[in-house]
Amino acid sequence: MSEHRVVMGMVALRLLSSLLELIGALLMWHLGTVRGAFQVNAILGLVGPTILILVSTLGLVGLAGQIAPAKLLLIVAGVLLIFWGVTR
Repeated sequence: MSEHRVVMGMVALRLLSSLLELIGALLMWHLGTVRGAFQVNAILGLVGPTILILVSTLGLVGLAGQIAPAKLLLIVAGVLLIFWGVTR
């Protein structure tokens, strides 16, 4: 996979994420209640980590042929530690 395609995929996912966040904010405003805003926020709370995982995966795929396997393993371990720390 070419580096340009990987970067474009990462950009597209981040743009999608920001669009979903903006729509969520507008929906909260439209609903006008704490309960409704809280429900929208709960859904948005799932979007962020999902996008992070997908963008990280694309980045790792793009780096796979460019860096040593030991360094790639360290990067994967770092990403896993981030997720572990967020869930604790």
